[in-house]
Amino acid sequence: MTASSSALRAPADAHRRASTVRFPVDAGQVLDRCRTLVRPALREAVERTHPWVGEMAAYSFGWCEVGGAPAAASGGKGVRQALAVLGAEAAGAPGRAAVPGAVAVELVHAFSLLHDDIMDGDEARRRRPTVWKAYGTGPAVLAGDALFALAVETLAAAPQGPRAVRLLSVALQDLVRGQADDLLFTTRPWTGPERVRPDEYRTMAEHKTGALLGCAAALGALLGGAPPATVDALDRAGRHLGIAFQVVDDLLGIWGDPAVTGKPVHGDLRERKKTYPVLAALDTPLAGRLAALLESAADPGEAAALIEEAGGRSAALTEARRHVAAVEAALADVPLQKGPAEELRSLLDFLVRRDL
Repeated sequence: MTASSSALRAPADAHRRASTVRFPVDAGQVLDRCRTLVRPALREAVERTHPWVGEMAAYSFGWCEVGGAPAAASGGKGVRQALAVLGAEAAGAPGRAAVPGAVAVELVHAFSLLHDDIMDGDEARRRRPTVWKAYGTGPAVLAGDALFALAVETLAAAPQGPRAVRLLSVALQDLVRGQADDLLFTTRPWTGPERVRPDEYRTMAEHKTGALLGCAAALGALLGGAPPATVDALDRAGRHLGIAFQVVDDLLGIWGDPAVTGKPVHGDLRERKKTYPVLAALDTPLAGRLAALLESAADPGEAAALIEEAGGRSAALTEARRHVAAVEAALADVPLQKGPAEELRSLLDFLVRRDL
């Protein structure tokens, strides 16, 4: 565990000490249980599409190699499908009630990754070639489109289908807004009136990352028959979780241990990404020096040290803690079943103390 992620545990730990004593929950076991519940329906949905498109989708989930041979590659942790299942269970319904929502959000997440990899030019994901690299750009776009269509079809056929589709539509609109802002951030200067400010980043992160996390938990609650207040509270929790997740990712992208993250040290600085610690540091009197370093070919270690000196690292930790506390507050704001609520909190800890 890195120093950054260890420090983030304080708010959740403090909340637990202030509450009744709880038994620790293993997030890995929670994720395994939810994946086992959802996987058959997810596979069935993928099998409904064109065989070639279905192969690309299966490849993206780690189920097969190029050409269709079976594989056992990592298809991701399945956090969003788990949030949907736990959303239903927290509302007092069986987890299976959330399966259509879990399948839909997993399909949308996969769709977004296929398109993100193309936009970002990323050639590898989870230590395998990305779909566009393995099959071509056009086929990868087509596969993403198919996954999106399957997601809508799956939700529309579920109980509460129209309301569920509306929830997903709002999240998708926000996801697009967040992705558009993230792409535009790369064209803006480091300093001056047109620079990217931390509050703009916060909005981008909520849209790009938090919207689908919130939608997942809210869909589970909706399909589980929860009242609107509970659905809204879980959506808020997921959105704050998304911001905390993204800020922690930024910290790991600069100071994370490569042995843990799988990414090179200072990798985000080498790529000149406008991450939260950088933007916070650029809001200080050291902005001029930092911008000069970022625009030069200097060792990114110098920029990392200056960002820390300017308070960018501590500002990012504070920001992540604030949103972790907001997640806790949203979960405490409505009546939830105790066991599933604890499992939801275990995923919160997992996402801010993670190996991705």
